[in-house]
Amino acid sequence: MPVSSHDRRSLLRLALGSAALWAACERADAAMEVTAPVEQLHAGLMAIMKAGKTASFRQRYEMIAPIIGRTFDLDTILRQTIGARWTALPADQQTALEDAFQRYMMIASYVANFEGYSDERFEIAPVVRPAGHDRIVETRIVTASGQAHVLDYVMRQAGGGWKVVDVLADGVVSRVAAQRSEMRSVLTDAGGAGLLVSLRQKTAQLSGGILQ
Repeated sequence: MPVSSHDRRSLLRLALGSAALWAACERADAAMEVTAPVEQLHAGLMAIMKAGKTASFRQRYEMIAPIIGRTFDLDTILRQTIGARWTALPADQQTALEDAFQRYMMIASYVANFEGYSDERFEIAPVVRPAGHDRIVETRIVTASGQAHVLDYVMRQAGGGWKVVDVLADGVVSRVAAQRSEMRSVLTDAGGAGLLVSLRQKTAQLSGGILQ
């Protein structure tokens, strides 16, 4: 049976529509891969916020620590923060700094800053922004009164998945850049040993002496 020109146009529209739908689904799946770690982080933060004062600092730390470890590329962040001087540090000092950095920069500070729940909610924008090889996941922390605080996560592929390598307050203020200035100053004045002492002291202050 011959196919009319009308039928051919209908088939073409159907094929093009199917291709567009398939491409949209692929983009959505790719975006979900990038946002999934942030969703895990938000779930963990919500858990420690709701636990609040009913759980000790150490209990909340132990709740969020493995989630931070999975969702942040802590090694990359540390190396970006210290810069070229990292390779000149002794291996044992590097290991000690990695541990101290994880406790202070990305774990103790989160436990200290997310210690109570007042009907806040986390929102993630559906569109992931490209930034070279990285991706930006836009999020907001919305209070019960409707006030929103913008936190964007810079995501990078690492170990077969996407991980956080920086956090941008108000969408522009880099946490890594802010910490870089402080940590490099300590490193210049006191060396790797001095930086290690500084990180441990700050962690002890944040945790009330529970962690260091």
